[in-house]
Amino acid sequence: MFFSLLDVVALGCFIFSWVGYTYFAKHKAKSTDCISRCLHMHRIHWMNSVINRQVRIADAALMANVERNNAFFASSTLLVLAGILTLFAQVSRLEEVIASVPYATGATDALIQVKLGVVVGIFVMAFFHFTWAMRQYGFLNVMLGAAPFGSTEKNEHLFAYGRQMATVSDQAAHSYNYGLRSYYFSMAALCWFWNPFALIIASLLVVYTLYRREFKSRAVKAITLAQKHLESEAKSRGIDFIK
Repeated sequence: MFFSLLDVVALGCFIFSWVGYTYFAKHKAKSTDCISRCLHMHRIHWMNSVINRQVRIADAALMANVERNNAFFASSTLLVLAGILTLFAQVSRLEEVIASVPYATGATDALIQVKLGVVVGIFVMAFFHFTWAMRQYGFLNVMLGAAPFGSTEKNEHLFAYGRQMATVSDQAAHSYNYGLRSYYFSMAALCWFWNPFALIIASLLVVYTLYRREFKSRAVKAITLAQKHLESEAKSRGIDFIK
């Protein structure tokens, strides 16, 4: 067996950290103010505002900007994959480089190939997330183009249509977020080439960083406060975003 017990433990910690945090963040967002929860409310407000105005040039420009970000990461992921796949032909040289790094654990060619395979799998997953986000934003553009003009305050069907547009936008944003999360954890996976202990520490650091940014950052506090102002303003007009 070219896997040591420590390698197995480190890989298990890596997978548990990624899957565990994804599950935690998804369910925590249902009851706690965070970027995902608050931005969903902003999207509902945005899409209902779109229906209330005839001129939607600014909205189309914003959507194009969001799609551009996804396209950038999708194309960048392909370049990263091409670079990693090239390393499979240089495994022996890579083994020598790793052996020259202080405190690096020894690794066979087979183990290095497994590690490269894990990194390839991460970026393949990221590519699928980014491209799916691009497709969903494309769906949203169609819905935006088909959106009728009217007052969502007086027409429940228009309000429901705006909410469905916000739902599609929210799902696209989740896919984009999953793609970015893959990039974060790929940084932790790179530490495995150096030392299994480094993979464990890096995995925990990534989880801590993601939690701080998605639940405890200043941006979250500002977005949450802005969301509450939006809800108060909407309720004053008899609109309930939560229903």
